[in-house]
Amino acid sequence: MTNRDRLAIAVESGTLVLPEGDIAVLRAEPGPFLDLVPDRAICEQAFRPTFDALARANRSVEPRLPDTTRAAAVVVNLGRNRAENLGNVARGLGMLAEGGLLIVAGAKADGVDALARQVTRAFPLIGGSFVKAHGRVLWLDRPAVLPGVTAEWADAARPRPNAESFLTAPGMFSPEHADPGSRRLAAELPGRLGGRVADLGAGWGWLAAQALATNPAITELDLYEADALALDAARANLSDPRARFHWSDATALGAGVARYDAVIANPPFHHGRAAEPDLGAAFIAAAARILKPGGSLHLVANRQLPYEGPLAAAFRQVEKLDESGIYKVIRADRPITAR
Repeated sequence: MTNRDRLAIAVESGTLVLPEGDIAVLRAEPGPFLDLVPDRAICEQAFRPTFDALARANRSVEPRLPDTTRAAAVVVNLGRNRAENLGNVARGLGMLAEGGLLIVAGAKADGVDALARQVTRAFPLIGGSFVKAHGRVLWLDRPAVLPGVTAEWADAARPRPNAESFLTAPGMFSPEHADPGSRRLAAELPGRLGGRVADLGAGWGWLAAQALATNPAITELDLYEADALALDAARANLSDPRARFHWSDATALGAGVARYDAVIANPPFHHGRAAEPDLGAAFIAAAARILKPGGSLHLVANRQLPYEGPLAAAFRQVEKLDESGIYKVIRADRPITAR
């Protein structure tokens, strides 16, 4: 059961009573809860495919609501990162006037019970709690004075330079440092890239920065990233004038995109907590669609991921540049789908 279903059941059962007025929904998703408040919901969603789904449903949605947003209630849907979640609780409280309703919803797998205990210690007068299908919804009225710990939650979630001086924030992929897979791919790139290059799933820009630094023949490097907040960090991290930034679902690229000489990618293979190798396969297919007939894909992946089939279906030539430890680095040339 998803948060949107759990929230809807809590409201429809009468356990959670929503106030009149606007309702800000952080990490919003289409579904039954928004259907209950279609004209009152102000949605925040930084993940482009979900943002687009909300827009198609005619929801009011922004990648990030301004901190000046004011609402009668704020819903905080939890993600996987505790610091990010607590930061959103602090942001939500800041969007409420005294007496406004804060609602937190999440699954046990996302740590909702531990977070509920943490919130309860800071706000002993919890308004209520609803437990359903391995998850929880809890709510409270905003007090006139917020406890000091909420400022600590907000500060811990703010973007800041990591150990490598790249701006990142909790909730982004590998925010503390570049992940080992990207490092392995970067080691194979010097001198291999030139002309127009695309980085699919560019994150906060570490791999793109390495590609630009070690390949002076690159004339343009387009970063495609579905997470608007990670892309904002990439903008701050790359000052090279050859870099261009696109808030986009990389798997949907194709028609209308000017062809590239090369694509680099460390594709995700998880959505939430479930492993979904089809995500990586979709990146491979997208790369083939946007490459020139003589173009090449440079890819890193965990060794166990079954990408050989999708690669063979999309490219005429596939070569493993490195395979050791838990990673494989692959170069694929001459896309079959190129026009």
